[in-house]
Amino acid sequence: MLSPCRGSTRRSPTSRLSRAGVVCSAFAAVTAIAGVAGAQTSSSEIVAGNTPAPFAFNYGETETTRGVAMGGALRAAGNGTTAPYMNPAGMAMTRVYHIEAQAQVTPEYGRQVYGGTIVDSVTSRLAGGLGVQGGFLDPDGIDRSFIDVRIALAYALSDAFSIGLGGRYMKVVEDGLGPLGDSKASGGLTDPDGGRFALANVPTFDAGFAVRLGEIVRLGIAGQNLSYPNDGIMPTTFGGGVAVATEDFTIEADGLADFTSYEEIAPRAMLGGELLLADSVPIRGGYRFDGGAASHAVSAGVGYLGREFSIEGAVRRTLVGPDATTIVFSIAYFLESSGLARAGDEF
Repeated sequence: MLSPCRGSTRRSPTSRLSRAGVVCSAFAAVTAIAGVAGAQTSSSEIVAGNTPAPFAFNYGETETTRGVAMGGALRAAGNGTTAPYMNPAGMAMTRVYHIEAQAQVTPEYGRQVYGGTIVDSVTSRLAGGLGVQGGFLDPDGIDRSFIDVRIALAYALSDAFSIGLGGRYMKVVEDGLGPLGDSKASGGLTDPDGGRFALANVPTFDAGFAVRLGEIVRLGIAGQNLSYPNDGIMPTTFGGGVAVATEDFTIEADGLADFTSYEEIAPRAMLGGELLLADSVPIRGGYRFDGGAASHAVSAGVGYLGREFSIEGAVRRTLVGPDATTIVFSIAYFLESSGLARAGDEF
C-alpha cells in the first residue's frame, strides 16, 4: 500500500531537500489561490442561515492532509495518522510509529484547527493512537471554540483482518449568538456562574474493521460517534469503502450515512486517488458529494515523503453549494526510522 507508512523500509532518494522545496513552493501557490477564492465569502453566512451549521463546523470532523486530498475516501486504505479519525482498524494494517503535527483552515467561516496525532503499531501487535485537536469557528459571529481528544486501539486478528475501537471526547463552547439572538435555541443555556454551558461535553466512541481481499483490494467499514449524541456537533455516521492499493497507487470509493446532522438521513459519497512519484512525492485528488448541504467539492494535495519525515498539504474547494475552501497542512516524523522503536518484523 502506498503511504508514509512504509517508515524504515523506504529507500533514501537523492536530492531530498530540493524536492521538498519544490513541493512546498507548489503548495504555497495553491493555498494562495484558494485563499483569494475563500475571501469572497463572509463568515456571517452561518448566522444568517445561508450555510448549514453542521457543514460550517465540518461535522465536528478532524481531517488529515491525505484524507482531505482524497475527498475523504480512506475508510479502507487509510492507515497511520489518518486511521484514528476515519477507521481505527486501519492502524493495524501497517507497521509505523508516526508523530504528526496538523493544521487546517477554512477562511469563509473563520474555522481553524490545530493539533497533533501519534500512532504506534510497531512496539506491540496492539496498535494505538492518540490525537488532540483544538480550534475555533466564526470568532466574529457565533464564536465557537472546541477541543477534540481521540484514543484509538486496533488489533490484527490475521494478516488480512483487523478490528479497531476509538474513544472520543469533545467539548464545544459557543460565546456568540445565532440567528435567533440571545435565546436558549440560538445562544445556548446560560451558566449561573458566568458564560454559557457547553454545547457538547460528552464522550463517545468509534468502531470499525478493515479487510485485505487478495494482494491489492481493501475493504473498510466504520461507524463514528456510536453512542448517538443526536446532534450535528458529533453526528452519528456509518459507512465504508473499497480500495485498490499498491505500493505506488491507490484509488478508493467511500459512502456514508449521517443520521443526526439534518432532519433526515443525509448521504455522503467520496472518491479519491493517489500516485507516488519517484518514491517520494504523492500526488492526490478527490471528489466529495454532501447530500445534507447539497454540496459538490473537489480536492487536491501534494507532499514529500522521506525516510525520516514527511511534509504534506491539501486543498478542498466546493463547486456547488455553500462556499468553503479547506486548507490542510501537516509535518510528521517517523520514529521507527530512528531505530528507537522496533521494526514490524521484530515481533
